[in-house]
Amino acid sequence: MITTQPTRQKIFTSYQVFIIAILAILQFSVILDFMVLSPLGAILIEKLHIRTAQFGLVVSVYAFSAGTSGLLAAGFADRFDRKKFLLFFYAGFLIGTFLCAIAPTYQFLLMARIVTGIFGGVIGSVSFAIISDLFRMEVRGRVMGFVQMAFAASQVLGLPIGLILANHFGWHAPFWMIAGFGVIVGVIIMIYMKPVTGHLQIKSDQRNPFHHLIKTISQSNYIRAFLATTLLATGGFMLMPFGSAFGIFNLGLTLKQLPILYGVTGIFSIAFGPLIGKLSDKIGKFEIFVAGSLISMIMVAIYTNLGITPLWLIIILNVLLFAGISSRMISSSALMTAVPEPQDRGAFMSINSSVQQIAGGFASAIAGLIIVQTKSGLLEHYNRLGYVVIGTISITLIMMYFLNKYVLEKKAKSFKPVIQPEQAELAIE
Repeated sequence: MITTQPTRQKIFTSYQVFIIAILAILQFSVILDFMVLSPLGAILIEKLHIRTAQFGLVVSVYAFSAGTSGLLAAGFADRFDRKKFLLFFYAGFLIGTFLCAIAPTYQFLLMARIVTGIFGGVIGSVSFAIISDLFRMEVRGRVMGFVQMAFAASQVLGLPIGLILANHFGWHAPFWMIAGFGVIVGVIIMIYMKPVTGHLQIKSDQRNPFHHLIKTISQSNYIRAFLATTLLATGGFMLMPFGSAFGIFNLGLTLKQLPILYGVTGIFSIAFGPLIGKLSDKIGKFEIFVAGSLISMIMVAIYTNLGITPLWLIIILNVLLFAGISSRMISSSALMTAVPEPQDRGAFMSINSSVQQIAGGFASAIAGLIIVQTKSGLLEHYNRLGYVVIGTISITLIMMYFLNKYVLEKKAKSFKPVIQPEQAELAIE
């Protein structure tokens, strides 16, 4: 009997490649809106004559409004075409970014950040729901690796460009850049993305949006995931908003060196993204999460206790830190997509995003209260934030262990052999 060797199938179709690319670009614009505040921190504190606590509030109000809107939207997330749902919130996000671009005062900027958060906070959850609908669990690590590259790309392209624009044209310029870029992305999604309505075909007992929200929140396994997300959000929201100010006032960097630091770190992070995603699919998502957590804890302990340090050494430490952070983000995001049932994905992702934003808001506000800026500009107690982050990472490791155990058990229960044992015997005979 002659057998032909099957041709190797492509992992992704051309349309799936487009979806990965457009969702990554979409995430880039949303993350950039948050990330750009970090390097602008030193500029805003000086230009708007505000304290570190007030700047911490600028960051945290986005998170609080994003978390609130995510909860309100959760009940509706599985009742509409995900494409329309995505476009609605992205349009609102761009309006909020435009308001940031024209903000004349601190109070106006605060209001603009609230508007941006109301709409921007839901976009990530809709994107992850789309990924869960269109991609198998076995390849979601790769997908998350590419989509989460947006986090690194926002540093390579966004942060240096944002700093250059802010230095030459004022701090409003980066927001103009994001708004203009976002309009182009929105038009592409509107024209080329197909409706995502598969979840609407699944029979569900959800009578109304409120009932759907309550039922999703009340499930014990979902609650465990939400608690894990609460601690996952702590690290970034505590350390990153004051990262540029710490670099300038404590590490001895200049505003011209910041783009170099963020740029080099981002280039390495972009290279790490797909590799981490592929490894999480092959080795295991939880295993990569553990490795990333250990690297992050070591780097946070070192970085937050530094004094005046050469640029080359800061770059090395930053690259290692973000390698750990990327490993945690990619692996945990892929693992979270396996937790909800198909008919609950939109609501689960929306609530999960809300929990992340609200937890991050509290973390950012607390960080602003812990850190004290002296008359010389030096930031004190930044290392205390590092110890808090290390503590939350340690607890999250335990929580993710049990979450991974649940996912594996769920997968084992859902697996059904194509041929039953008795059928196999008949086939042999």
